[in-house]
Amino acid sequence: MILMAKNIRVVLTGGVSGGHTFPLLAVAEELQTLSPGVEFLFIGPSGGFGAASMEEKGIPVKLVSTGKWRRYFSFQNFTDLFRIPFGFIQSLWHLFFFFPDVVFSKGGSASVPVVLAARVYRIPVLIHDSDAVAGMANRFLSRFVQKIAIAYPSARNYFPVEKVALTGNPVRTDIMSGQRERGYMEFGLDPGKKTIAVIGGSLGATRLNEALLHILPELLAEGIQVIHQTGSDHYENILKAVTGAGIEPRGSTGYIPRAFFTAEELGDAYALSDVVMSRAGAGSIAELASLGKTCILVPLASSANGEQQKNAYDIAHIGGAAVLEEANLGEHLLLDEIKSLLNDEAKSKAMGEALRAFYHPEAARHIAEGLLSLVKV
Repeated sequence: MILMAKNIRVVLTGGVSGGHTFPLLAVAEELQTLSPGVEFLFIGPSGGFGAASMEEKGIPVKLVSTGKWRRYFSFQNFTDLFRIPFGFIQSLWHLFFFFPDVVFSKGGSASVPVVLAARVYRIPVLIHDSDAVAGMANRFLSRFVQKIAIAYPSARNYFPVEKVALTGNPVRTDIMSGQRERGYMEFGLDPGKKTIAVIGGSLGATRLNEALLHILPELLAEGIQVIHQTGSDHYENILKAVTGAGIEPRGSTGYIPRAFFTAEELGDAYALSDVVMSRAGAGSIAELASLGKTCILVPLASSANGEQQKNAYDIAHIGGAAVLEEANLGEHLLLDEIKSLLNDEAKSKAMGEALRAFYHPEAARHIAEGLLSLVKV
């Protein structure tokens, strides 16, 4: 364990999704334990999920312009070429006035200008890659950083071996503190009925939402309760669709839609759910693994480098999850899979136990210690 006597400064940076934001916050919690008085600054893009979540936790935010390279033709590929240098200049400015001891980057295009600016100032950087297939931004930045933490052994193939440590994915403590009883009271659900949770990630998932709506009447008719994170962009349309079908979104009907769950609410939703249907983002998988949940993973077909497919099938290979591709989300196949898992307790238990192999309980601590080891005392 590394305990720091001096007050240190840490810059956090990463993409716009919960998959980047939640691990940053989990590691920040550990840093506060190891080094009381640590000061944070988040440097990232406007919009999305990261900046708002940081502000909620009292972490100051500075915004920079970011761009990315898309694997398909888009005029934004050309306009973003001008945004990246501007973001680099902004990052130089913010780093100069805060001047951190170390930078923790979760990757994604948003992290590129910040890490490159840190290189100019010779500020040490640790990056973390969550997926089985390393992201393009992290692969590019690996030559400019001091340490690289990875979550899947297969990610070693993308980085200089001397910089790499296998840590796993950090999980928020609130997720593991979920309470079934509190969840039943919060959502108004019946403890005597089976419950599934459909979680499309912090930004929601159109295909998951559509697939659920097709089978929702039958699920409710059979007494199966549904907790549904729709994503902010989809919430109003989902409400219109279900009320148009005569389904009132409340506990007495067994259907609870929310645009987004707080960490506590999500922990409670996980705690009372018998089956979780989720995207195959590394952050979601880490949370499900920490709880040993029975799950159906639906990898995002358009995920960068096919990372969600690789994540999902690595787990399915050891029996830790059922996997359905987006193209196979027909109502009969999905409904049959849900019923199979709900009705076969032995199969569900074995699946949850196998999934636990992907949980690294000390991930946040190891990353925090890695960051502190880079600080010049």
